[in-house]
Amino acid sequence: MIDLDHRLQDQLDEITANTRNLVQPERLAISEQAVADLFSSGIEERILAVGTKAPEFVLPDASGRMVRSSDLLALGPLVVNFFRGRWCPYCMTELEAWRDLYPAVREYGALLVGISPQTARQNDFTAGQHKIPFPLLFDSHCDVAQHFGIAYRVPPFHQQYFRSILVNIPFVNGDESWMLPLPATYVLGQDGTVLYAKAHADFRVRPEPGEVLKYLPRR
Repeated sequence: MIDLDHRLQDQLDEITANTRNLVQPERLAISEQAVADLFSSGIEERILAVGTKAPEFVLPDASGRMVRSSDLLALGPLVVNFFRGRWCPYCMTELEAWRDLYPAVREYGALLVGISPQTARQNDFTAGQHKIPFPLLFDSHCDVAQHFGIAYRVPPFHQQYFRSILVNIPFVNGDESWMLPLPATYVLGQDGTVLYAKAHADFRVRPEPGEVLKYLPRR
């Protein structure tokens, strides 16, 4: 039974409220500016759209095993969740929400993967710490995220902010590219067609997993 009363966004809003109580206004302003710049870039309008064919991908999971999207789609529809990394409390809260709904995903005959630019080792830490039952895949340099239209480079002023709060994204991602994906959720039909697509320039906003499940084809 899907619990639609257990709202992810309420949990995320609580994180935001706590952050605003604890963080100095001048630091909050940096994140606000980064979000505003992403909005104005028009990136949300360029994401891979519903009705298009999703690009195939081959990415390593947390154990280093290569996972092919074509193999997953041969088994059923696929939910793809792009997340920024284990350093992001919003992403981890969202992954945990998907973890809790994973039995419902399987009841639909579908599969689920999480994709991020953090290394396979970091994905292994994430899966263990948060008890994630589905594959977490390593998208080096956000190459796959680029094909989904959701990749961007963190601007220098925001890089400096992350360094100041000891979020070492180059270490977590294993490279100096400073590439990140917009947090995004896709539903792919077995033929690779995008049935649902949602990405937000504001990292504090995510779609409700229970609502996303409604876009999975009925068996």
